[in-house]
Amino acid sequence: MAEWQRTHTCDELREEHVGQTVTLNGWVLTDRKYGKQIFIDLRDRYGLTQVVFEADNADLFTRAGELKSEWVLSVTGVVRKRLEGATRADIATGAVEVEARTLRVLNQCPTLPFEISEFGTELANEDLRLQYRYLDLRRRSIQKVLVLRHRLCKVIRDFMDGHGFLEVETPLLGKSTPEGARDYLVPSRVFNGEFFALPQSPQLYKQLLMIAGYDRYFQIARCLRDEDLRADRQPEFTQLDVEMSFVEREDVIGIMEKLAAEVFDKCLGVTLPLPFPRLSYAEAMAKYGSDKPDLRFGLEIVDVTEIAAASEAKFFQDAVAAGGVVRAINAKGAAAAQDAKKAPLFSNTALKPGGELAKVAETYKAKGLAWMKVEAGKLTGSIEKFFSDGLKAKLVERLGAADGDLLLFVADSEAVACDALGALRGHLATRLKLYKNWWEEKAEHDEAEKKKADAAKKRKEQYAPVPFQPRPEHFNFLWVLDFPMFGWDAEENRWAAMHHPFTAPMDDDLPHFFQNEGLGKVRAKAYDMVLNGYEVGGGSIRIHRQDVQSRVFEILGMTPEDAQARFGFLLDALKSGAPPHGGIALGLDRWSMILAGTTNIRDVIAFPKNQKARDLMTGAPAAVDARQLKELGVKLS
Repeated sequence: MAEWQRTHTCDELREEHVGQTVTLNGWVLTDRKYGKQIFIDLRDRYGLTQVVFEADNADLFTRAGELKSEWVLSVTGVVRKRLEGATRADIATGAVEVEARTLRVLNQCPTLPFEISEFGTELANEDLRLQYRYLDLRRRSIQKVLVLRHRLCKVIRDFMDGHGFLEVETPLLGKSTPEGARDYLVPSRVFNGEFFALPQSPQLYKQLLMIAGYDRYFQIARCLRDEDLRADRQPEFTQLDVEMSFVEREDVIGIMEKLAAEVFDKCLGVTLPLPFPRLSYAEAMAKYGSDKPDLRFGLEIVDVTEIAAASEAKFFQDAVAAGGVVRAINAKGAAAAQDAKKAPLFSNTALKPGGELAKVAETYKAKGLAWMKVEAGKLTGSIEKFFSDGLKAKLVERLGAADGDLLLFVADSEAVACDALGALRGHLATRLKLYKNWWEEKAEHDEAEKKKADAAKKRKEQYAPVPFQPRPEHFNFLWVLDFPMFGWDAEENRWAAMHHPFTAPMDDDLPHFFQNEGLGKVRAKAYDMVLNGYEVGGGSIRIHRQDVQSRVFEILGMTPEDAQARFGFLLDALKSGAPPHGGIALGLDRWSMILAGTTNIRDVIAFPKNQKARDLMTGAPAAVDARQLKELGVKLS
């Protein structure tokens, strides 16, 4: 081992090491210069150690005075106890320090584009941090996230191996079979004019593995979809892909619940209550306006169509006459005074067109937002005059309304009412602070512990920090079942698959499935795992009969020739002894995001794209030279 190589990491030294000569390697995080002492905090991915340079070693002291932030060092010295009152309870090495005897500068560093620090400073702009991601990755919070992500993948692999699953890799270069988001295409140099497609998922390959007899498969798979981005979506992402043979829905759900419990136990120390609650798709949409509802709070949507239609409000009557619905949310206490100024949280302006709440509904295509308040036992507001006393009493009873409540109504098609009130429900929960995310409580806990440690330090006392213990109610899992198999695409004027075209129909709905009437009533053997309002997994029992698969392609508007050209290999395989099979895919980026306590998926990916799907660090995507295009047989228009 070279003399400069480390004997210990920067998180390893404790009081039992006092008196030992050690060598540390790392980066300078901070430096503090005093008259006869210079202190630096030396950092590696494991932690932090304080190194002290004493003035009686004049040459070393002078050299230490030249050190700058992010220089790479090797320091050899003797471990000693910190002075009483100078210990730090917030780091593992806080009871000791290293008195430097030898200093080697392994690499210097110029002034960086931003400060790598999380100690109360405001982070640099995200695009700047993504441009210099190799610097941003030095931040302790990101290092902790990537360690957590590693732990998540290891727990998954150990669990799946223990339950008889085989990890099998599937191709990255495949055939374009467009059935969902847009494919990323790769031109072939050998076969000019022909293209590979990068996988949106290993869906077809894992079904072929079932047909091949590999009854329990999993893969931590890279997937790519060319789709619009948002905070919880990236063009390239990672999922746990699972498939099982000779199973029904309950088998898949059961094994995934056990996996979720294992993950939360091993990664966070949280015990999840099993089994998870369940809702049908129809129930989820009617009560919560979403097929991925957040159940950490109430605010259920209530149907008031019959009551509203009997009122004199023409906009309610017209919506119902057109086949629509009138649904409402009771925002408990939202009309009551929220502070010493006796002002409600939402003024009348927030409820008018263009106002805060109305804008949320309008974003989701609602024609407007009607409202009433409960004040002194009476309903008030602009639409109150359209309701008789009898209808008002029915509304109060149906919505469980009481003084201080704000009643919000949307009258529109069922789809619009669900979308608008579902979005409004989430917005209200945030504004009314109806729940706390576990990471918010952790931040409060950590701040309280820091204050206790600081107070103990002033009293020259030792203080052992109490670790944060997440509670099960922070993580509200749910299964959503019985999705519609098809939805009508008005723009394309045809049926579209709600899940994907390889999902099996419910056995009870096969009569509708094989007829051209009633296709909207056919339910799929599909299931989604939902956590805190995020879809964290989706799966289904697959079609294992060739005639059923061909019928799906027919419903989706494919001719037999189209189906054979796109999916002939699958149709042939289904005729070759395909067992009943089904599976699921869990989005590991979203799981990591939730476990790590962030709402931005870019925080849990080492090298993410920005919101425009561009890699700011490498400059991808980028132009290529004419020679490469010529080899590929590609011309740009």
